[in-house]
Amino acid sequence: MSRSPEFAGLSLALLLALAPAAGAFDGIGRPATGAEVKAWDIDVRPDFQGLPEGSGSVMDGEQIWIEKCSSCHGDFGDANHVFPPLIGNTTAQDIETGRVAALAQAGATRTTIMKVPTVSTLWDFINRAMPWDKPKSLKPDEVYAVVAYMLNLAEVVPADYVLSHENIAFAQSRMPNRNGMTLEHGLWKVDGKPDTRNKACMKNCRESAEITSSLPDFARNAHGELQKQNREYGAIRGARTSPEGEAPAEEAAVSKAPNELLSGNACLGCHGIDAKLVGPGFREIVAKHKDRADAADYLAGKIRSGGSGVWGAIPMPPQPQLDDEQVKTLVRWLLDGAPE
Repeated sequence: MSRSPEFAGLSLALLLALAPAAGAFDGIGRPATGAEVKAWDIDVRPDFQGLPEGSGSVMDGEQIWIEKCSSCHGDFGDANHVFPPLIGNTTAQDIETGRVAALAQAGATRTTIMKVPTVSTLWDFINRAMPWDKPKSLKPDEVYAVVAYMLNLAEVVPADYVLSHENIAFAQSRMPNRNGMTLEHGLWKVDGKPDTRNKACMKNCRESAEITSSLPDFARNAHGELQKQNREYGAIRGARTSPEGEAPAEEAAVSKAPNELLSGNACLGCHGIDAKLVGPGFREIVAKHKDRADAADYLAGKIRSGGSGVWGAIPMPPQPQLDDEQVKTLVRWLLDGAPE
């Protein structure tokens, strides 16, 4: 997050200087060096303070996107199979007014470009946290290029645009929701007012919210059980689409799986039982390797150490937190065919 106005003039170095003197904790730690402070002090403010020099074109950003971003966000930033969509539901009129009209429409899918008011937020987050498996690995010019590609997808900048530290203010002037940010709320100031107007229900209250779907009955389950096609954490949950009383197919498939291990170590965030998410489905893995003489050792090694190249360029991160017995449990389950 960007610094608030109260701390806008305070660099990280000054904050460290205000910390207790080193003598107060003799023998514990040491003052941070200038290089260490600089490595952490990398946020970019809405006024672009902290933004490094550099530039990147929409065309270059498209290539980087395909290589490092599309597996989670789709080729055009509108995918919803791993993370909520980034691009979509903004119009030319929104760019003119600086307020996204669809945000006032009930049921409209909220994309990142609809909500974020400052282009610096995109630049800062991508620079610090992306790609998910190699955060802070992009060079400044690559970050400029990726942001340029995203802005082009949202029709904020043209296809031949080269975004740089010198012209990023132009992009800010066309952000679809640039006028949608309010500072009048409790998150900005300690004594600010809440930004909600609802009153607590005091009588005849519903025990739970009613969940409805706009899908017609004949199409509700056309693409399988949506409840299990979204991540089990985060802002967006998939609505249940299976008929009442019928267990969702994906839910039944994992009913005898080692659920605690799978969910507790984020396995289900990248692998479905049958379907490919970021990585292959568990049963795809079984089908590919079950006939190997060393299948158990091979799978155990992949779980422990990770790797890439077997199913494409997206890497499987290592899982050093799993002990030998946990790895054996997962391998046995896989070699049994990932049973229901």
